[in-house]
Amino acid sequence: MKSKRTTRRNIRRLFVPFALSAVSAVAQQAATAPAATSDMGRIEITSGRDNENQQRRESTASKIVIGREEIERQGDSNLGDILKRMPGITLGGAPGRGGGIRMRGLSQGYTQILLDGQRVPPGFSVESLTPEMIERVEIYRAPTAETGAQAIAGTINIITREGRKGMPTELKVGSSFQGGYASPSASLVKYHDAEQWTANYTLSVNRYAAPDHSENDLTRVDSSGTTVRHRVSDSHYGREGMNATARLQLKGDPGETFTLMPFIALSKGSTPGLIQVDQTSPFAQKTGSTNASTNNDNRFAVARLNGQWKRKLSSDSNMEWKFNVGGWNSHNQYLQTSAATLLLPSLSENSHVQDRSANLSGKYTNVMGGGHQWVSGVEAESVRRTQSVVGTYQVGPSVAGSADYNASSMRYAMYSQDEWQLTPHWATHVGARYEGLTTEGNTNAGDVINRNSVFTPLLHAMWRPDPDSRDQVRMSLTRSFKTPTMPTLLARRTYTRDDNTATNPDVSGNPNLKPEIATGLDVAVERYLPQGGVLSASAFHRRVQNLIRNVTTLEPGANGRWLSSPQNISEAITEGIELEAKFRMDQWIADAPHIDLRNNLSFYRSRVLSIMGPDNRLDQQPSMTANFGADYKLKSAPLTVGGNINYNPGYTTRLSAEQLATISQKRVMDLYGLWRVDGSTAWRLTLSNLDPRNYNTGSVYSGNGVTENSRTQNRSWTNVQILLEKKL
Repeated sequence: MKSKRTTRRNIRRLFVPFALSAVSAVAQQAATAPAATSDMGRIEITSGRDNENQQRRESTASKIVIGREEIERQGDSNLGDILKRMPGITLGGAPGRGGGIRMRGLSQGYTQILLDGQRVPPGFSVESLTPEMIERVEIYRAPTAETGAQAIAGTINIITREGRKGMPTELKVGSSFQGGYASPSASLVKYHDAEQWTANYTLSVNRYAAPDHSENDLTRVDSSGTTVRHRVSDSHYGREGMNATARLQLKGDPGETFTLMPFIALSKGSTPGLIQVDQTSPFAQKTGSTNASTNNDNRFAVARLNGQWKRKLSSDSNMEWKFNVGGWNSHNQYLQTSAATLLLPSLSENSHVQDRSANLSGKYTNVMGGGHQWVSGVEAESVRRTQSVVGTYQVGPSVAGSADYNASSMRYAMYSQDEWQLTPHWATHVGARYEGLTTEGNTNAGDVINRNSVFTPLLHAMWRPDPDSRDQVRMSLTRSFKTPTMPTLLARRTYTRDDNTATNPDVSGNPNLKPEIATGLDVAVERYLPQGGVLSASAFHRRVQNLIRNVTTLEPGANGRWLSSPQNISEAITEGIELEAKFRMDQWIADAPHIDLRNNLSFYRSRVLSIMGPDNRLDQQPSMTANFGADYKLKSAPLTVGGNINYNPGYTTRLSAEQLATISQKRVMDLYGLWRVDGSTAWRLTLSNLDPRNYNTGSVYSGNGVTENSRTQNRSWTNVQILLEKKL
């Protein structure tokens, strides 16, 4: 009860400033509305933020646009830190350490990631993209036929840098400091233009280093007695990397362009560390203390080439073809040398993953009279993956195991959509998409073929009470899905590196999985303000069929091991409310400081129907998320300062009748300062994760004659970054 009261108190503390700022903005606008009536029907593009707001407002499907101005504002070192300030977006993992990108509180696989409008291949990490490489980011809260329906939570489309005539060369040099380690970096953005072509490229190099400290406490009670283990892991991570992207656009006949967008990322790293274990157990040979030295060497390389050919067929139609070819390689070698192998085994593990993919898509667009636009297209994608994992794992005494597999998948899709401005008040977006996926590979049980297809009708509508106002209402009724990944379908059994327990089981795939299918309803009310401001309130509902969840079981027999594998278990319902308020204070209060306020607040609720409550929510979905940010440009000096507070409460998830998972709260505070020396030179200081706090996760299992409680504490650190930004 105490935790619930604390949560409610925290919610009130977060909600009050948000509500006051939003109400104040609305009240001030209402007070000044008569004087501004003549301007309400016209959007004047006076800044990047106004342009982003215009794109957001004119899109029939709900969309948020993050442009270069916002990307550069706080000097973030990765894409995740940019996105975490957006409504409904969270990051997995410890504070200040990045992690998987999630929308609307749903786990990572529910969000579709696009790069220049094309699906990123399986296994591709957005962490390989730096902010300097990105022109803008588009966030779709509901799927469209064109962007694809593998987006139960939503879609994030990342657009790489675009060359524009007259743009100066941009240079950034600096370093960040975290936990006593320095991470120097440099980036260069160069533009070229000529009569028949334009080009730009971005090159980033970095040396990243950071410490890592975690502590795990395990208590297990079974028929043999009670086992208590305390495990401490200390390591530091070092990585050297280089990222490069480019865009070359060639101009042919009038209305014809050909664009090439290559992307390369290389990295090499090492993580030496030490593990200390103290354990008491009913088995004498597993009682005592020991330590082990560890080291993990890794190499990663990705190379991709995106291409686009676009030709204007007539005054009202055009044809567009896109292609994407490339692949990535990942190699890891893990060594663990122990002084007492029964308490902490010595092992060696080598893994190698190679992924190759290619896709081709074509799109025909016809613009008809009366605000009527019809789009149809086809897509095809081929992926081949080879994984090799070889090592020695403790199974009884010891056994050699492997998790090798070869797999391929073929995806094809066709779609059609119609955007129509029916009246000055109403606009609609009607579409449908058919998508099929075939995955083939081999497992321990032999060759496997998994075939699935999904038909997804989509309807979006936008209503403006007054065509000349800045107010509008959005509605969406959609069908979306999430397909099982190659590892969840085909992965051979992987043995645990330490003791096999209910909270640390072996892992395997399941070739019989079906896609998750979601029916969704979205409603949003929006008011667009001058100078890039917006007030928005949205609500959504999703009903998910064939929900996939990892299920832990104990194999039969005296030497039976704990095994976790994915299963289609049930239906689930998720719903939420997302509030957003962005405005400049001096728009509403005369002589107020030039402060830009950025606030958003989201509330979520979900339940898995086959699991009894309480806490039968979807995996890793918090009850709420909140962001409060402000930027202030001084009039007396060339200085801009700002900051952001990101908050997610702790929560418990009931995974099954036997198992619970817990995650502690996250509160991350970031500050920055930008000093402009002159029109071409600036110094930036960024402080990320001020007031660092430990991040705790846990798992509780009670069943099959075993009660087990595992709790892990991860430390976090403040990151200090200093950058020199120069335009040449």
